[in-house]
Amino acid sequence: MKPLYILLQTAVNDTIATAATEQAEEVALPFWQLAMKGGWIMLPIIALALVAVYIFFERFFAIKNASQTDMNFMNRIKEYIHEDKIDSALALCRSTDSPIARMIEKGLQRIGRPLNDINTAIENVGNLEISSLEKNLPTLATVAGAAPMIGFLGTVMGMIRAFYDMSMAGNNIDVGLLSNGIYTAMVTTVAGLMVGIIAYLAYNILVAKVEKVVFKLEANTTEFMDLLNEPVE
Repeated sequence: MKPLYILLQTAVNDTIATAATEQAEEVALPFWQLAMKGGWIMLPIIALALVAVYIFFERFFAIKNASQTDMNFMNRIKEYIHEDKIDSALALCRSTDSPIARMIEKGLQRIGRPLNDINTAIENVGNLEISSLEKNLPTLATVAGAAPMIGFLGTVMGMIRAFYDMSMAGNNIDVGLLSNGIYTAMVTTVAGLMVGIIAYLAYNILVAKVEKVVFKLEANTTEFMDLLNEPVE
């Protein structure tokens, strides 16, 4: 009887190992296959993800370039104004590709007019520069809100499909029959939430960087206006 027991135990162990291997193979689905389980509703979610990634990196580097200003820029502007070399200051601004340079250039072009007019002209240019930095940020915010909603739409559609399959199956309901609807419901929800969360974080990162640039612009503008308000010796 002992050899028979050993054979039975070996057969049971082999069966358990085979079942575990098959289960692992079923769970370890490639990402693209898992995404396709969500159905056609995954297409707009993937499209929104690509849009969010593009906007983030494009705006990130644009804002980064706008925030990089020569530390000696304002010092050289001060020297040119004190030496009454307005043309040299204008040439420096035109050769510097940055928002603050374009704002100071507009202020230099208005020298001789009332200070309020100069300040207004600088603020107008500043508003245009900020608007340029914030380009496509509303689209990114829309992606952050729309992706989860589309995911929830897929969830509702998946549940409707699951209940429809149940009603059509009658008494022959099994897990395989409901799997497609459940896959659609769960996969689209997860995908939509992932895209929405990433887009939301990306949006707030970019907004924080824009605010830092705005602070620098305001500080340099104030410094320039104080320079014009200095009494003439």
